[in-house]
Amino acid sequence: MLSYAEALDYLYSFIDYSAIRADRYSPAAFDLRRLVTFLRDLDEPHRRYPTIHVAGTKGKGSVGALCASALRSAGYRTGLYTSPHLLDFCERAQVDGQPIPQAEVAAIVANLQPLVPRHPGLTTFELTTALAFEHFARSQVDVAVIEVGLGGRLDATNVVTPLVSVITSLSLDHTYLLGNTVAEIAAEKAGIVKPGVPLVTAPQAPEALAVLENICQERGAPFTVAGRDWLFRAVGHSLESQTLELWSATEQRQLMALRARGHAARWRPSRFTIPLLGQFQVENAAVAFGALQTAREQGLPISPQALEAGFKAVQWPGRFEILHRQPIVVVDGAHNADSAARLVEALKEYFPGRRACLVFGASEDKDVAGMLRELLAPAGGVSRVIVTQAVHPRAMDPEALADMVAPSGVPVEAVSAVAPALQRAFQWAGPDDVILATGSLFVVAEAQAAVVSLMASRSPGTA
Repeated sequence: MLSYAEALDYLYSFIDYSAIRADRYSPAAFDLRRLVTFLRDLDEPHRRYPTIHVAGTKGKGSVGALCASALRSAGYRTGLYTSPHLLDFCERAQVDGQPIPQAEVAAIVANLQPLVPRHPGLTTFELTTALAFEHFARSQVDVAVIEVGLGGRLDATNVVTPLVSVITSLSLDHTYLLGNTVAEIAAEKAGIVKPGVPLVTAPQAPEALAVLENICQERGAPFTVAGRDWLFRAVGHSLESQTLELWSATEQRQLMALRARGHAARWRPSRFTIPLLGQFQVENAAVAFGALQTAREQGLPISPQALEAGFKAVQWPGRFEILHRQPIVVVDGAHNADSAARLVEALKEYFPGRRACLVFGASEDKDVAGMLRELLAPAGGVSRVIVTQAVHPRAMDPEALADMVAPSGVPVEAVSAVAPALQRAFQWAGPDDVILATGSLFVVAEAQAAVVSLMASRSPGTA
């Protein structure tokens, strides 16, 4: 019997496009037929339960987590497949919020091994996707929420035919693979749209929205847009949660028509509380709400009470997550320029006027210059930068990052690893300052562990 460590070693012995920079994004490198035939050998586990399929540049993990939490609250046994993980591989395949047990990873991998030689070219992500599908089938889930790994059209998860497809906010990322414009990226992401299967999307740039709408028309897929068909607004926030309201554009038109005819129509939008912070999470909640409403229309009932309870209970760490209060420590997995800009907006909203120390590390294939441009804008309040490097093969050298920061005029120092970088930030920060660790989820994961270690080493009452 394989051990968990041996199972992971086996999975990572295949081509892993999350650890290397792929120079091509083509059917030759990402051939879905490989996984289709492999899953056939497994008796097609992904066809034994309905799915919600989520693609996008930003927010797809949050939308997936919101959907899964609401479905659990509705009484469904729910699978959730996401990537990458923060702390442990098992986080990628969860059933009812519980990561797949290590023993189950080992058992499923042992079951896959004899089949693999018959399917040359399988990748780490394809095998991980098959593992998740099999775990969900063995766990007899009622429904699974499946997050796309990369792109959409050629992603391993695109073997599912879901109840509803979802595309979250689109912006420039993985441009060397997916295209140099938002419209090109939209076309790749819209590869998940199946004939007749509804698509729900976040608000998009006009050029991206046009691409999505055209593809839906071509494939006969009903098309719903958050911010157009489902309207939303934030109504308040604290450091623990925020409240938002959601209502349909149809409801609003009917209300206006009644009032125009002199009727004193009274109406109140649906109100939700989520523990996820930042305006971008309000948008993600609206997208998840639209996806779940569409899934209900496709035969997956879910009550307003389950939606409310599920949104309130959702957990999705590492996204504008506050780890400490004095000083404030925020971690966020922003990994492109648009995400960085939204992160700066959230900092200004939640911590106006405070000095900030930026602890930054990024993968070399990202738009590092664009992220730094947004994070170091004068309005962001960053007074010091500590650049660092997560333990990952694509992590950019801190000295090179320091050279990119230097022209901004913000004091910068390079620290070789995330934990000592956080320690330096704590030495700099006063009780009213903000420490922001960002640039990738790999940095976030190591920052979380570093903060726990630092707090454990402090005397009681200092946290």
